[in-house]
Amino acid sequence: MFTSIAGRAVVVTGGTRGIGKGIASVFARNGAKVLITGRDAEVARVAAEELHAQATAAEKPGEASFVLADVASREDCRRVAAIAQERLGGIDVLCANAGVFPDASLEDLTEEDLDQVLGTNLKGTILSVQACLPALALSGHGRVILTSSITGPITGFPGWTHYGASKAGQLGFMRTAAIELAPRGITVNAVLPGNIATEGLADLGEDYASGMTAAIPMRRLGTVDEIGYAALFLATDEAAYITGQTIVVDGGQVLPESPEAVAAVPG
Repeated sequence: MFTSIAGRAVVVTGGTRGIGKGIASVFARNGAKVLITGRDAEVARVAAEELHAQATAAEKPGEASFVLADVASREDCRRVAAIAQERLGGIDVLCANAGVFPDASLEDLTEEDLDQVLGTNLKGTILSVQACLPALALSGHGRVILTSSITGPITGFPGWTHYGASKAGQLGFMRTAAIELAPRGITVNAVLPGNIATEGLADLGEDYASGMTAAIPMRRLGTVDEIGYAALFLATDEAAYITGQTIVVDGGQVLPESPEAVAAVPG
């Protein structure tokens, strides 16, 4: 139903695990040439091999490879963009996904905590987009897709003031970037995941996962594929007139007035 993205060059930052890996998998399985970034060499190698195997076995074979990089570094972001152009032949889509979410109460938040979270989640988004801009402009259908969150832009959660600020900040960046880049044919949009079944969510414990599941009208956690396909839609030719917008993918989590509203609906 949509124009194929087969053969397009896609960079996914933080694509070695979790939501980023899911986004990379969806693009690769739909024929894209995908470059993922990460900071752990062994994790990145294993992820790229897995993604490449999935891609080559798909109906529309794609490919996947990795490069080590820290998106908080301007030099690293420029190196990623250069490698993508050399290895993939350009950059059609940038999925600025890299993010961290260490827990810290506002009272105990340190300057190092702020630097880590804002440096990766917000500064890293901006630097990634800057570095990829020339190639995206040459693409003819350049797409920037940010992985934000419902936490910050819509909701809040104790211990994540710095994380919420970074994710809300991404959307402030997105809206002005969308205006500035529109004349160059580049769209800038964001996907806002709710609670998605990932390694990171599992690390938060069973009580957190079960509590969040109970608050979701769909009564289940989301999958990384569901985030990946939202990103894939924003990368299609059919989404060329959508820019500066957000898609919430949360199973309806932000809708109820209270947990009782969910509980009141028969399962």
